[in-house]
Amino acid sequence: MKGTGLFLLLVIVSTSVVAQTAKTYDITTLGAKGDGVTDNTAVIQKAIDDASAAGGGKILVPKGKFVTGVITLRSGVELFVSPTAMLLGSTKRSDYGQSRRASALIIANNQHHIAIRGGGTIDGRGREVVADVDRMLKEGTLQDPSWQTVNPWGQKRSDESNRPHLLTFMNCDHVTIEGVLFKDAACWVQTYSECTNLTIKNIRVKSTAYYNNDGIDIADCRNVKVTGCNVDADDDGICLKSHNPNAFCDSIEISDCTIRSSASALKFGTASHGGFKHIKVKNLNIFNTFRSAIALESVDGGTLEDVTIENVKATNTGNAIFIRLGHRKTQAPIGKVRNIKISNVTVEVPSGKPDRGYEMEGPVVRVPHNLFPASITGLPGHPVENVTLENISITYGGGADKKVAYVGLDSLQNIPEQAPDYPEFSMFGELPCWGLYVRHASGITLKNIKLAYKKADFRPAAVFDDVQQLQVQSLLVPSAQSAPVIVLKDVPSPALSSMKLPFDNSKAVKVLK
Repeated sequence: MKGTGLFLLLVIVSTSVVAQTAKTYDITTLGAKGDGVTDNTAVIQKAIDDASAAGGGKILVPKGKFVTGVITLRSGVELFVSPTAMLLGSTKRSDYGQSRRASALIIANNQHHIAIRGGGTIDGRGREVVADVDRMLKEGTLQDPSWQTVNPWGQKRSDESNRPHLLTFMNCDHVTIEGVLFKDAACWVQTYSECTNLTIKNIRVKSTAYYNNDGIDIADCRNVKVTGCNVDADDDGICLKSHNPNAFCDSIEISDCTIRSSASALKFGTASHGGFKHIKVKNLNIFNTFRSAIALESVDGGTLEDVTIENVKATNTGNAIFIRLGHRKTQAPIGKVRNIKISNVTVEVPSGKPDRGYEMEGPVVRVPHNLFPASITGLPGHPVENVTLENISITYGGGADKKVAYVGLDSLQNIPEQAPDYPEFSMFGELPCWGLYVRHASGITLKNIKLAYKKADFRPAAVFDDVQQLQVQSLLVPSAQSAPVIVLKDVPSPALSSMKLPFDNSKAVKVLK
């Protein structure tokens, strides 16, 4: 025991000495030039390598504009970008590798105790990079079979793999990202894949230079905290993904963040091979977001479970809540979506396009439709299970018109299942209600829910189709002007006694066989 105690003391003393004596490497003293022109890749990389070899250190990027190509962060090293500093990614696509899969600007693989801090800017200069990608594709010096293909939204653009991310960390442990501004990537801004003990704190993302600009992507990571971040992204804002069928996003906390997105603000999926569990989210401010404020999706065989989301305010967003169990990966068994609680949420869904006027708007839905309701949808025989919505208020712009699109209540069975499709709130086309659509679900509990519109909508407020164990406790629909307000199809013995409706239940609730 005495020997063990002495050993622990020596380890503590040794660690303390290293922390106190870690060297700072000012890249300008090593030859870097902050003139916005000089390529400083070799200088920065040598400083990182030397610091790591010495047991750790801080790489200081001082005042100036420092151009760099791909740099690799190594164990024990902190990259500190000073508040007056800008780290500028090369605008040459060739500096990110010769293959079709471009490297990220900053990479790390199997490293530990690494950090990026400081109040400065890391700018991917995505517009210029994309212009160079297009130039090379036209010259034939870069290959991309998808480049001339029109995508489902009627656009032509280079493949995501051909455009560099700003940051990609894989299989790293004890990672801290704090205080910096990530700006204008050519593709996803930052991706953390199968990392552990990850902290992302008080960062800013301003990345609207091109398509596919996810703000923060966290894939199959464990023990993660994302706090105090401000994200403005031309794709999903904060997105959890699961690429590995044998891994999970596990034990994730997200809090006190502001998000603006040309896609969905908070999203789990689309990649959902392993799954997501033990996720806690609170205190989000969402605005001017094209798709869903909250999107929870499992379509690749993974399990999404034990998720708590609370205290969300979303203004001017295209959809409130989208929960989906699908079967896109047809060679895998259908996954599960279960044990979800969403509470204290206020959403305003406008009649117009929420992200209109932004540099890269979300693609317009190309089929006629009225406003889409919040939705919880599973598949026949594979329900979404145990979802509680509590203290939710959703206000819609309203103004639906049968001449735009119409689904009769006698045609609910004709709404497509879309099992293998990309999950999106608009994936079913026109829906038969304006407030909340629930299909193929079990154990759905609604507590203190308010659904309202500003202009009249001819559709019912809510439709429940093939829903088992439905419990409704205080559902308020103050602006409904016509019956039925609620439609039930294949819903056994619902608990509807405490609904607050503008009609008595005999008129407000329509039961279909």
